Amino acid sequence: QVQLVESGGGLVQPGGSLRLSCVVSGSTSDFYAVGWFRQAPGKEREGVSSISLRYGGTVYLESVKDRFTTSRDNAKNTVYLQMDSLKHEDTAVYYCAIGRVLYLDAHGYDYWGQGTQVTVSF
Repeated sequence: QVQLVESGGGLVQPGGSLRLSCVVSGSTSDFYAVGWFRQAPGKEREGVSSISLRYGGTVYLESVKDRFTTSRDNAKNTVYLQMDSLKHEDTAVYYCAIGRVLYLDAHGYDYWGQGTQVTVSF
């Protein structure tokens, strides 16, 4: 069993920054990557980024790859999503998840956090 807990969401103005954290606990040895996903009202969930827990390799959604950075601190069992130059269209509930593959398809992830709201607005 694996548990994931996100934090760091909130209200930010366009152009601002937020850093999300995802603390992972439990037995993670069978898993390869932690991904970040988001879901806006009325839209399907989409993959934003993913990072290999062992090697640190990353993948990003095209629309965020010059603005968002994912990183990990294995000593703290924490994965981060640094979000800069935020836009109104980044508004969504953001989830982290752990899975066996390094890509942005939600079907490849087995355990999910509860989500944290990010709202980009004046």
